Amino acid sequence: AVRDADAAEAEVRRHPPDLILSDVVMPGRSGYELCHQLKNDPGTRLIPFLLITGLSDREDKVKGIEAGADDFLNKPIFPAELFARVTSLLKLKEFTDELETAESVLCTLGRSVEARDPYTEGHCERLAQRAAALGRYIGLDDESIVALRRGGYLHDLGKIAVPDEILKKGSNLTSDEWMVMKQHPLTGENICKPLKSLRLVLPIIRFHHEHSDGSGYPDGLTKNEIPLLPRILQVVDVYDALRTARPYKPALAHEKAAHTMLAEAQAGLWDEDLVGQFFSMLGKRQVA
Repeated sequence: AVRDADAAEAEVRRHPPDLILSDVVMPGRSGYELCHQLKNDPGTRLIPFLLITGLSDREDKVKGIEAGADDFLNKPIFPAELFARVTSLLKLKEFTDELETAESVLCTLGRSVEARDPYTEGHCERLAQRAAALGRYIGLDDESIVALRRGGYLHDLGKIAVPDEILKKGSNLTSDEWMVMKQHPLTGENICKPLKSLRLVLPIIRFHHEHSDGSGYPDGLTKNEIPLLPRILQVVDVYDALRTARPYKPALAHEKAAHTMLAEAQAGLWDEDLVGQFFSMLGKRQVA
């Protein structure tokens, strides 16, 4: 137990607990403020937060809900009610931890696909960082940015089912080999589909190889049919591919990659607005 919100926040960051019980009225910052601070931090937002209050106005509960509290307990506290609420929130935390573990396993599998090809080392991390940065640059919400980061790691998960002789082939694929390769977005989507927490990532996995002119796969969608998040990952994926050397092509310099992508976007292959925003962002951040 700690005395005030500052000490509580410091302790939570040092030793993340399974549950936080906080009074609303404390020295310094209120329980509302502490709750809001922790629920807006990706590192602590999933810790259940139980607000204890002697205030009974509806407005006080609304404040707690807006701050992100998971439950409330009014004073005077009855032990049986406290036990029931704590038990319920701990079960919720256990379930959340299981989901986080499942997502971690899938991301590890995504990295294992990358590890099969020495030419794509660091590809997933670069896509995760750049896609999230572009999402933030164009003003997307936090949930979408998290989905983009996860999509960076999981977009090619379905390649786990593609044989090495196809995945690592240094020349053009045959039509039969292309048929196998084109299944990987669907395979990845099916692997991740059972996790509801990845619902925003599923379109990224399925549609990241679609083209604005309808020439992509697996569904042959056109620009307005492709959701925004896959279009964002698509842009950073193409850039990374151009900037990476392969057995059949050299890596392009940043300026050449930008010229190529802008020309392809104008020809209708990529989302022209997003390509422009991406290079605007790189120019301001001096990142290539």
